[in-house]
Amino acid sequence: AGAVLEQCARFIQCLPEGCYARESRLIRGGTIGKHVRHTVDHFAAAVGGLDAGEPIDYDHRSREVPMETTPSVAIEAIGRLRDRLGSLDAPAMGRPVRIRVMVAGDGTEATLDSSLGRELHFAFHHAVHHHAMLKAIAGEFGVEAPSEFGIAPSTVNYQRTGA
Repeated sequence: AGAVLEQCARFIQCLPEGCYARESRLIRGGTIGKHVRHTVDHFAAAVGGLDAGEPIDYDHRSREVPMETTPSVAIEAIGRLRDRLGSLDAPAMGRPVRIRVMVAGDGTEATLDSSLGRELHFAFHHAVHHHAMLKAIAGEFGVEAPSEFGIAPSTVNYQRTGA
């Protein structure tokens, strides 16, 4: 999880001025900053649920926050998350957690059992897909992202080994 966050921070640091909060024409209403915030929110929700003892809630997030428009705010938040994730040991990863998920557009929710490790893997997998959107938006603005950015580890492995 920490590696995908570090990859995101490096990507943000390489963006030219004005690109981070610029609205995409390809992904309607999307900006790099909004996708970064969304990605960071999922990791923060997972570890926040552990700290608070409350169900992890991915669906009730703050929007239109400084992280969406200010790259340095995002990089700082990523650094804090990486530090927090680095402090987790194997027993913490196996700790049972509950998650609250919205299952319909009318707001219907369900509460499910999981583990912190499983939820962090979900956040990691989710981040990879949003990195693909970040890559597409950046490409729209003439910025080339690293080749493995936004590509699932299984795909990178397949491309490398054919297995």
